[in-house]
Formats: sequence, structure tokens, C-alpha cells
Amino acid sequence: MTNNTILDRSAGIAVWRQIMETLKAEIVSGAFEEGSRLPPESDLAARFGVNRHTVRRAIAALTSEGILRADQGRGTFVASAPLSYPIGPRTRFSEIVSGQDRAPSGRLIGSALEEADALLANQLEVPLGTMLIRLETLRVADGVPMIVGTSWFEQSLVPNFVADYAESGSITKALKKAGIEDYRRKESRITAELVEAKDAQQLGLSLGQPVLVVESVNLDMTGKTIQYTRARAAADRLQLVVNGDA
Repeated sequence: MTNNTILDRSAGIAVWRQIMETLKAEIVSGAFEEGSRLPPESDLAARFGVNRHTVRRAIAALTSEGILRADQGRGTFVASAPLSYPIGPRTRFSEIVSGQDRAPSGRLIGSALEEADALLANQLEVPLGTMLIRLETLRVADGVPMIVGTSWFEQSLVPNFVADYAESGSITKALKKAGIEDYRRKESRITAELVEAKDAQQLGLSLGQPVLVVESVNLDMTGKTIQYTRARAAADRLQLVVNGDA
């Protein structure tokens, strides 16, 4: 972190947004540690050569994203570092979050029964029209929403899956109740898009912010396809790490 930062005022990007992105990059890189206090607005204004109102807008945007938190009377602090999220043959949200000393949880936010269309039939390797369970979930770490996921399962394999997931908040535990003791990742496809309105509400994001999209297929230990998922993750709260054996 430098004492003075020169902004590109001809770039066509609002000055406050340039400040926001600069501070965000420094937080991700570790220049500001988790729980550390951000410099006062006056110091930041001097650093960037702007007025305090401009700095305040950048800080407000980072606070709304959950990157910063404002403690009344104490200042503004770094809320948390982005979660390192490995993508490999064994990808388990609860294990990944717990391994980084954070508290994981899962919430059921919706479910439905639907027939497999061409896309879902291809992903799950089932005939067209096969009855599927669609599960909508929100994955949380230390109370901060991280991932909105939509998963599909063949209903005949996991008939009580919705109730089992609602009880445990864990896909792994719900699958075990259905007799699927373990599973592995077949493939993951990673893209990015702008957040949709419904997901923005669940993740606490503003419209126009990016999300990472991970489409994945899981197999049971016999090689049968059991799950297709389309997950949308807050891009500034989660850092995907692709393992060498993924």
C-alpha cells in the first residue's frame, strides 16, 4: 500500500469506484488484515487526492458487499478475507469453511419437482421427462452469504432429499440418508456473469456486481451421476482454487 495513489480521471470510471476497487484489491492481497481498522476517511482522502465524500461512497459500497464493517464510534474494519475455495475431486462446502476456522451453514430457500428437459437429462444422464428434485440453497460462512446454488437430483434416488437437507443443512448428510455414502466431482465449469436480482437479494449484492458461476456434476462411488449444480458465488468473498488433480 502506497502513501499516495494516482487515479486515472480520464478512464471513464467513476473516481469513487476506482478507490473502491483499489481498496478491495489491497484487502484481497492481505495489505489489510482481517479485523484491522481502515485508515480514517481524512487520511484516505489525502492519499487519493479527493474529498471525504468520495471516499465515504467507496467505503459504503465495500460495506454493502460485506467486505468492510462499520462499528459506530470505533471506525471501519475489514470484515473478512475472501474464502479460499478449492475445486477438486472432493469439494465439500462445510469441510472447506471449517478448515479455515469459519462456521459453515446451509439454508433451504426453495424446492420443486420438475421433469428433466434436454439440458438436465444430458447432465444427469437420465431420459427426458424423468422426475427431478430441484433444490435452492444458500451457503453461509460466519453468517456471511457466500453461494446461492441450484441443484437437481433424480427423485427416485433421493425421495426425501428436501426434508433431509432442511434438517441438516448439508448435502453430504442428506445424501447419506438416501444411502449414498460418498461422492466425487466429475467436472466443474467456471464462468462469470452479472448478478441477477433474486440472487443479489440473497447474497446482499448490488445489481451489476459480478458473481462466479460454477456448474458441476457429482458422481457416486460407482460412477453414477447423482447431482448437477449451478452455483453462483459472490466474486469478492470467495477465491476459487483449482487443484492440480481437478
